[in-house]
Amino acid sequence: MNNDLDPLSPNSAESQKRLLMALGLAMLLTLAYTTFFAPQAPPPGAGGEADAGTVTALTDGGTPAVQPAGTGTPPPSEGTPAEGAVAEAPEPPVRSLELKRVETLYTFSTQGAGLTSAVLQGVKMREQASLSIAEGYKLLFGGEVPPPPQMNLAQPVAGQPLPLAVAITGQAAFPAETRFALSESVNPQQGATFTARQGPWEVVKSVQWPQEGFELLYTVQVKNTSSRALTGEMAVHYHRAIDPENEHAPSFFGGVGNLSYASCHVGEEKHKLAADQSQPEPETLRGSVHYFGIDQQYFLSALYPLEGPTPGRCELVATPTARGVVAHFPLTAEAGQTVTFRFGGYLGPKEPDLLAALPGAELRQATNLPAGARAPELSETIDYGMWAVIAKLLVGIMKFFHGLTGNWGVAIILLTVLVKTLLLPLTHRSMVSMEAMKKLQPRVEELRKKYGDDRERQNLEMMKLYQEAKVNPLGGCLPMIIQMPVWIALFTALRNSYDIYQEPFFGPVWRDLTYKDPTYLLPIALGVSMIITQKLQPQMGDPAQARLMTWFVPIIFTATLFNYPAGLALYIFTNNLLSIAQQYGLRKWLASREAATAGSGPATTGGKRK
Repeated sequence: MNNDLDPLSPNSAESQKRLLMALGLAMLLTLAYTTFFAPQAPPPGAGGEADAGTVTALTDGGTPAVQPAGTGTPPPSEGTPAEGAVAEAPEPPVRSLELKRVETLYTFSTQGAGLTSAVLQGVKMREQASLSIAEGYKLLFGGEVPPPPQMNLAQPVAGQPLPLAVAITGQAAFPAETRFALSESVNPQQGATFTARQGPWEVVKSVQWPQEGFELLYTVQVKNTSSRALTGEMAVHYHRAIDPENEHAPSFFGGVGNLSYASCHVGEEKHKLAADQSQPEPETLRGSVHYFGIDQQYFLSALYPLEGPTPGRCELVATPTARGVVAHFPLTAEAGQTVTFRFGGYLGPKEPDLLAALPGAELRQATNLPAGARAPELSETIDYGMWAVIAKLLVGIMKFFHGLTGNWGVAIILLTVLVKTLLLPLTHRSMVSMEAMKKLQPRVEELRKKYGDDRERQNLEMMKLYQEAKVNPLGGCLPMIIQMPVWIALFTALRNSYDIYQEPFFGPVWRDLTYKDPTYLLPIALGVSMIITQKLQPQMGDPAQARLMTWFVPIIFTATLFNYPAGLALYIFTNNLLSIAQQYGLRKWLASREAATAGSGPATTGGKRK
């Protein structure tokens, strides 16, 4: 008998030991190879970008999908910190989703399922140009200047949640930076859907939009996956970065401005907050939330509860480099209950017709809203202030003339002609009074010399002289006083009306009537016409005062208008030209009437010549 084959023999035990060592070494080598050297199989769906026509999206390849509530891993036992909550899936990687629409190029991030950009498309959808004098004259002589960038209504703020990010506070938190998984089916005609789970909350966010326009439907579904009721607040964030070098406040003495405001209509009032160093803390407003967002000069980024004003609160924050608004809404969810928040959204120009039509027919049909359901008055973001009545009237008249001519500069000229025609009876009497004043100048000079040491008696005798001649020494100022509200209202209209924004007059220089003339030629021409107008007026007061009115006032007025919109300078320049023509024609008419009166001979009484 061979002892080597006997399992009970000492040699057999040694052989078994060597066999086990060999098997163990083989297993270690196999494990090392498969871990460090063997090629990995590509995860399902990997391999670059998904192509869906107008959609460019990185898919969630290799990322475990978030499990629906009630399936998969069983809930933890009672008494654990997340009592009754479904175990969370591994956190998805950060992905980017680009959705190109006709009007807007949206880019989403799965980090918070928020916007990283919302770039408006089109010629008028640009930031307002800031041209230097050199660039203005370069354009005048046929040169080229790069156009300003497209308007981006969703510029992330460092350290803040992305626009459209949501958070939940209360008994269980859902951070705004939670990573979401992107739905596999991305349809550019319908929108995008994101899903995430954190603690007991499962949040599904969807963004949908109609075939065209700047509207969107933003739906947030919050499900309580735990076994007990939870309460808290659901917050929607909208923060936007600001470049302080390219932003300035509007001013009647300093230009149109392009200031952005954190805005929220709460209760019965609209609130706006711009950068204010004296208020570093957020402003909190409580009441029924009508809408909230970022309000800029000609553009708006706003969300509004689709079912109407909803009780909640708004936090507004404004710094030199950012504006932000966070809207909070009460949240109560029973175990297993899903609470849905629906918001209408608008990211686009502040065009009155578009804002007044919200929500549009497509969005209303998609959400089964009643036919009479209306959005909050987003048109109120077009703020004409105390000049609203006159400004809206002027805009309406200019729209009519623009419809006839197709040019907003010509529309402003026709508006000037219309206003001048309406004021013609008043300006005619004023000019006639001024011509009469001119004839009284020799007698006025005599009174100054006679009562040079007695100013009170001098003024009294002058008033008697004016009464006898039936002239008003202040009559020449009345037309200008009446024109002032028109000028201010037109400035306000140019500062707020998107219809005129980025609209040209003619040539490459005056390509935006709401922006100053970069060459300053139009204000200078206005100043020259104003000096001519003053020279046509009768000189009032002493020669020093006359020189002040003729030269100093026009120069100061011209310098003030350097930063005013070109459309306002065009209006005043046209008005001056019409006034010069009217004054010239009046003098010709008065001269011909005097000549005719002189040629008729001496007056007769009772049919007999005196």
